[in-house]
Amino acid sequence: MSMKPLGILMLDTRFPRIEGDIGNPASFDFPVIFRTMRGIGPEDAVAAHPDRSRVLAALKANAEALAAEGAVGLSTSCGFLALYQQELEALSPVPVATSALLLIKGLPGRRVGVLTASAENLTPAHLAAVGAPGGTPVQGLPRDGAFAATFLRNGTTLDRDAVERETVQAGRSLIARHPGIDTIVLECTNLPPYKPALEQALGLQVLDVLDLLRDFRKRLG
Repeated sequence: MSMKPLGILMLDTRFPRIEGDIGNPASFDFPVIFRTMRGIGPEDAVAAHPDRSRVLAALKANAEALAAEGAVGLSTSCGFLALYQQELEALSPVPVATSALLLIKGLPGRRVGVLTASAENLTPAHLAAVGAPGGTPVQGLPRDGAFAATFLRNGTTLDRDAVERETVQAGRSLIARHPGIDTIVLECTNLPPYKPALEQALGLQVLDVLDLLRDFRKRLG
């Protein structure tokens, strides 16, 4: 009997999704199905004060469609959609794990720091929605760098080496500001390709949405 798929609610994007990115099926060792939420882009999700009713309506409609296609559980293509974890759980026909930020509450005793697409937009409300402490240290990627040009401004090209350098530098900045950190969680679903470089540069455990979903899928049976 074939394994039932996990459904991924995708933002409406055009940027490249290399292996390791949540939007590339080769990133998973189990079946996945994708559904794009038309008209809901990075600027709608990566926001301190999004249009919650509009985004939630898109999440609900597309969650129902993915469940009807046979998805046994759901995730999303943006860690900022953690903001809707509890609301989407209540509305979805199947279990939901919106964001790698969900990992934080399962790491008691660890000193966790977060690397995010946008530090200024990742609010205590996003963390509270997934049971993470509001004071969790956060470091964003640069607003004017290669990462932002592709993933925040929905560019059509990706300078992988430049994004890797920015990610490692952001990790170093996070550790410099909070030297007690022993674990890093990657909020952003576009950052897992750079996890090996981060772990090598920092000598710390790095966790991402693929780690979350591997365990989530196992629990669904």
